[in-house]
Amino acid sequence: MAATFDLIVIGSGPGGYVAAIRASQLGMKVAVVERSELGGICLNWGCIPTKALLKSAQVYDYIKHAADYGITVSDAKMNFTEMIARSRNVAGGMSKGIQFLFKKNKIEQIAGFGKLKKGNLVEVTSADGKKADYSAKHIILATGGRARELPNLKIDGQKVIEYRKAMVLEKKPESMVIVGSGAIGVEFAYVYNSVGTKVTIVEFLPNIVPNEDEEVSKQLEKSYRKAGIDIMTNSSVDSVDTSGKSCKVKVKTPTGEQVIECEIVLSAVGVSTNLEGIGLEETGVKVEQGRVVVDDFYQTNVPGVYAIGDIVKGPALAHVASAEGIICVEKIAGHHPQPLNYNNIPGCTYCQPEIASVGYTEKAAKAAGYEIKVGKFPFSASGKASAAGAKDGFVKVIFDAKYGEWLGAHMIGANVTEMIAEVVVARNLETTGVEIIKSVHPHPTMSEAIMEAAAAAYGEVIHI
Repeated sequence: MAATFDLIVIGSGPGGYVAAIRASQLGMKVAVVERSELGGICLNWGCIPTKALLKSAQVYDYIKHAADYGITVSDAKMNFTEMIARSRNVAGGMSKGIQFLFKKNKIEQIAGFGKLKKGNLVEVTSADGKKADYSAKHIILATGGRARELPNLKIDGQKVIEYRKAMVLEKKPESMVIVGSGAIGVEFAYVYNSVGTKVTIVEFLPNIVPNEDEEVSKQLEKSYRKAGIDIMTNSSVDSVDTSGKSCKVKVKTPTGEQVIECEIVLSAVGVSTNLEGIGLEETGVKVEQGRVVVDDFYQTNVPGVYAIGDIVKGPALAHVASAEGIICVEKIAGHHPQPLNYNNIPGCTYCQPEIASVGYTEKAAKAAGYEIKVGKFPFSASGKASAAGAKDGFVKVIFDAKYGEWLGAHMIGANVTEMIAEVVVARNLETTGVEIIKSVHPHPTMSEAIMEAAAAAYGEVIHI
C-alpha cells in the first residue's frame, strides 16, 4: 500500500515549501518531494545567494570610495574565494531553516524525483534508482524553472556558463560577456564589475532591463556606463568560439558585426520550465506554450492536481509562487481566498542602483487608454540620499487623472526594493494620489521621495 497524504507537493522552492507549510497549518497531512536541496533554486542558487554576493560587492564598493565619506582605508583587498564561500554559507543556512520549518509543521520530506501517475499517485525515484508510490487527495506541482539555453549559445559549464556556475567560479575572471540584461544579467554585471572583471552586456532589445519603464532603463544604463560596464543594445550573439584560450563572441550590432574576446560568457537569457518527465502527458494535464494551464486557484484540468510558480502563466518570481501556493491550499481547505491580482506584483532587481516597480509603466498606461498624471522626484533632491552618498536615480509615479487611482510606480536608487511595498499596499487599498501626498512621511528618509513624486504629479511638490 502506498503511503497516503492529504497533500503532496512536488518541489520545495518558495512556491512548494510555502504551500506545504500553509497546508499543514490548515490541518492537512503533507509530504514534499524534492530531488535536490530544500528551498529550491531561490534559496540555494537564486534569490538568496545572489544577494549575498551583491552585498559583498557593495561593501567592497564602499571601501573603494571610503574617501568620499572622509575615511581613509589603505591596502583593502577583495578575496573572491571568500566572497563565494560566504554566499554558499548563507544559502546553506537558509536551506537548514526550511528543514526546521518542515519538522515544526510535521511535513514529511521525500527525497527523489517526483512524477505524477493516474489515480492520485506520485511516483518517487530516489538517487539509487529505487521507485516508490505515494498517494494523496491533492497534488501540487511546483517544479520551477532552470536557465534557458539558446541554440547558438550552448552552455558548457566552463567557458559558457549560466547563473549557477557564476555563483561558484573558482577565480575571478578578467573579462566577461553577459548575454541578456534582465534581473540576472544586470545583477551579475554589478557583482563582477565591482570586483574588477571587465564586463560587457549584450542585449537584443533597445534597452537594458527591458521590462522596466524606459526612463528607469536609461538611468541604469547611464549608471552602468559610468561604472565602466560596456553595454551593447539592439545586439545579438551569433556564435561563441571556445576553441582557444579565450572566448571569441561574434555580436551582430546595428553598425555591423563585432568580435569580443573574453574569459567567460554568462548566458542570462531567461528561464525554461521544468515540465519534462513529471507525468503530464500520462495523466492528461493540459499544457500551453510551455506552461501548465490552471484556473484562478491553480487547479489543472485533472481533478486533484494543481500547479503553481514558474510552470504556470505569470511572472517567474519567488514571491508570486509563494502567494499562489497559499491561495491554492486555502482554496483546497475550503476557505474563500481572492484570486491573485497580477497587476499588483512588485518586481525588484538588486543591482546598484536598485530597481523596483509595480503596476503600469507610463507607456502601458497610455496604451490602456488612461489619461494620466505623472510625477517624478530625483534622489539628487533628497536630503537622505545626499547624506548617504546615493544620489543616482528617482521615483516615478503614475496616477489616473480622472479618479486618482495609483496606476504604477517605478524606482531606481539605493534601497528602493525596500520602498516598493508601500506602493503595493496602497494600491491594494485603492489609495489615491492625494491621500499619499497627505500621508506624512518621515524626514529624512529615501521614502519621502514617494510622497514628493506624488506631489509632483499634482503640481504640489516642494523640494524641486
